[in-house]
Amino acid sequence: MELEIKISNRIAKVKLMHQVNNLLTFSVDNKEYKVDIERVADGIYSLLYNGKSYNVEMIEGIKKKQYTLNTFYSSFDVEVIDAEAKYQKSRLSGESFEGENSIVSPMPGKVVKILVNPGDEVEAGQTIVVVSAMKMESEFKARKPGIIKDVFVKEGDLVEGNKILVHIE
Repeated sequence: MELEIKISNRIAKVKLMHQVNNLLTFSVDNKEYKVDIERVADGIYSLLYNGKSYNVEMIEGIKKKQYTLNTFYSSFDVEVIDAEAKYQKSRLSGESFEGENSIVSPMPGKVVKILVNPGDEVEAGQTIVVVSAMKMESEFKARKPGIIKDVFVKEGDLVEGNKILVHIE
């Protein structure tokens, strides 16, 4: 499982690599950690890392997937940015996630329709590709005018989350 965690203005890529009961091995921005995590009460966790014990209180925020994490010395506002969050953001804004000039599928799905070819000129707001995910079809649009440089998929392809579908120059 891979997701992004936003802490203040920093976004960290977190990937669960292995889990046996409470022992988790995960990476944060490609640095590996082995942690023993135990839930001790509702929203309270005890972590053992490198022989040291940490207590963390996790309080749900007003919005879904937003939390306040409290340790003995610090407090952090945290947001989980998983495939579903990226999908919802893209549905509302038509934005991509890998840069202004790329159309990215924020979650796994099936390419239903490609409406452009390399060399085509596109206008801001023009639908570029349609992807079916979670039983819904989503139109991904150009954020600004440009020329289609590359189309990395074809109709009927199954794509993973965070896959670049089209690059616009």
